[in-house]
Amino acid sequence: MRFKTALFDLDGTLLDHLPAIHRSYVHTLPQLGHPAPTREQVRRAIGGGLEKAMLSFVSKAELPRALEIYRSHWDKTMLDGVELMPGAGELLRALYKRGCALAVFTNKHGGSSRRVCEHLGIAKLLRGVYGAQDTPWLKPDPAFVAHVLKELGADAATTCLVGDSPFDAEAARRGGFPSFLVTTGTHTAEELRTAKAEHIYPDLQTLARSAFNLEFDPEAKARL
Repeated sequence: MRFKTALFDLDGTLLDHLPAIHRSYVHTLPQLGHPAPTREQVRRAIGGGLEKAMLSFVSKAELPRALEIYRSHWDKTMLDGVELMPGAGELLRALYKRGCALAVFTNKHGGSSRRVCEHLGIAKLLRGVYGAQDTPWLKPDPAFVAHVLKELGADAATTCLVGDSPFDAEAARRGGFPSFLVTTGTHTAEELRTAKAEHIYPDLQTLARSAFNLEFDPEAKARL
């Protein structure tokens, strides 16, 4: 296989965590005198890290208190209802069996990311989980990309990134490797094309066939 290392975004790519994220915003904002946001408003805000997303709803002065309220509620409820995206487990398992080094590369809080990967049973397939507050950087900072490649002992020439956002497209571009993006997350195909993404798919199953030449056994999910 062409790729020896595959980096994966988390929210909107490997898993659907939007219900839990939305619940935490609904819990947080009214306590600061703001209306509870709709699910769509939250969906459009997330992707660049919690602090940036929260500033879509509160002022900079309110941000510390908003983060305190949000994180307290999030820690208690983040695993309620979280699910893998269709095809996520199958894709990870198939690449793992091929000997591909797999890692999560996300702007989601690193501790939360590791916790949810353990909960969903995919941590055993991963060489590492790299997220917000694990380093000084967030995607698409090239320093974050370089750090992850170094930690994994990976070569950009044989690395790819699977994600769902312009942050993913830009991070891969700055890292010198291709990105394969799905529209199951926070951005449409048109938005991804505007971000100069080259490989865009409607879901992970289609991506698996086109990018990795993989076909899934319909019964495989039950055996993961």
